[in-house]
Amino acid sequence: MAKRFGGKFSPDGQPSSGPRDTVQIDQRVAVSGGRVKLLYVPAIILAATSLNEGPVTLVTALVGAAILTLAAWLLQEGLEAEAAYNARKVARRPALPRKMLASMLTGVGVAIAAYTGDSGTIGSVLYGIAAAGLHTATFGIDPMADKRMEGIDTFQQDRVARVVDEAEAYLDVMKSQIEAVSDRRLTARVEDFQIIARRMIRTVEEDPRDLTGARKFLGVYLMGARDATIKFVDLYSRKKDADVRANYEALLGDLEQNFAARTDKMLLDDRSDMDIEINVLRDRLQREGVNLKTKGNE
Repeated sequence: MAKRFGGKFSPDGQPSSGPRDTVQIDQRVAVSGGRVKLLYVPAIILAATSLNEGPVTLVTALVGAAILTLAAWLLQEGLEAEAAYNARKVARRPALPRKMLASMLTGVGVAIAAYTGDSGTIGSVLYGIAAAGLHTATFGIDPMADKRMEGIDTFQQDRVARVVDEAEAYLDVMKSQIEAVSDRRLTARVEDFQIIARRMIRTVEEDPRDLTGARKFLGVYLMGARDATIKFVDLYSRKKDADVRANYEALLGDLEQNFAARTDKMLLDDRSDMDIEINVLRDRLQREGVNLKTKGNE
């Protein structure tokens, strides 16, 4: 069987050590692509074309450009929050409706831009309304309801959501910190650990009863991993010390093994619980006179 040479992106990387089946590495990368970044262009054009139009028009255009830039940034943040929401089975709706705010601000920014182009008050307002409507139709609105699982009480799901939010925040800091080093091999190593950590997160989301056993991992251990990453980046940025790097990679390896082992144990316990429930149900049905034999077993 052919085997890929090297790591995730290039020959100098290491082979992936984590599962890449049902765990999504980072949906947020896909949603913050070209079409969102293009929305920063109108603000630049508006500011550039107003440089020679007098002080009043220039200031008005700069305000409109600032509003359009804020709208584009809010949209990107809103799409990332929506992707994280969609990737999880238990999630709370975004606290701030960024996408809807982005649509509103886009309408305001376009109205200001149209006003600087002598469209008149009514025409500018109409342009703004049209822009806001098209923005909403293109990108949609924010999730408006918490995502919950049937058969699990609200208190348990809220506990899981809080722990998962905290764990995801630690992982996000780790990623942003390691990317500052600009080392693809280190970035891939951190991503491998994040895959395994998120496998535990998804396991807890699917069965909140696992939260007790995973809470220390998703809280204390991830906090420690975040702090260790921050310290490593600080030291390694000042001096490319091979020992410091080796110690950090060894830490990631230990974390991967412990997280993977704990997740496997939780899955095994879940399977054992299911087998017990099936056996109890089978015995009860047999006592009621229900024949469970299939044609192949007769």
